[in-house]
Amino acid sequence: MSLAVDNEVAEGTGLPLAEQAYRHLRDQLIMLEIRPGEAINDSALSARLGIGRTPVREALKRLESDHLVVSYPRRGTFATRVDITELADISEIRELLEPLAARRAARTATAGMRETLRELAADIAGSGPGGTDQLALMRYDIMVHRQIYAAAANPHLEDVLIRYDNLATRIWCLVLDKIPSVAGHIAEHTTLLRAIADGEAELAGSLALEHVTSFERTVRSVL
Repeated sequence: MSLAVDNEVAEGTGLPLAEQAYRHLRDQLIMLEIRPGEAINDSALSARLGIGRTPVREALKRLESDHLVVSYPRRGTFATRVDITELADISEIRELLEPLAARRAARTATAGMRETLRELAADIAGSGPGGTDQLALMRYDIMVHRQIYAAAANPHLEDVLIRYDNLATRIWCLVLDKIPSVAGHIAEHTTLLRAIADGEAELAGSLALEHVTSFERTVRSVL
């Protein structure tokens, strides 16, 4: 499994154009493919994505509420800077909500979702992401987290967690070249995913908390 970031908005997805543009731009901003501080031209984006300017503008408004872009009157729209000093604040929120999502997923996930999580755990434990490059590993990490949030079956919790996981991932990507490997960080998901799939709510919660705190420790170790 992988979280692919396409070069242009996918056709035939059934999603509104604004939603397609939003997801495409969001993932590029998260992975710093659109660099912090870089100007974002809606006309150029519209031409590159092959859609009208209105859906692009709608997408940019949502991204601004996600703190991924910022708009200035008469100056334009820019990718937000990645502020390392926000790490503690972001981690504080995730330390509360990630365990909540893991426990809830363990209790409420459907049979189909549990099977998906088991397959994902087996994928990581087996062939997994071990030999892939760092950015590919980070896309893998995003995908794993989004699967867990979806399994929690609370759209409000899912929305908040995606937002803060996105901000945390930007911080990680900023220091990625200083981290020897993130493969171990990805491997931590194996026991977490299995605990959720097996309905072990308290274990899942404690593993989710350790995963978030180890992320913060790793980032701080290279600052």
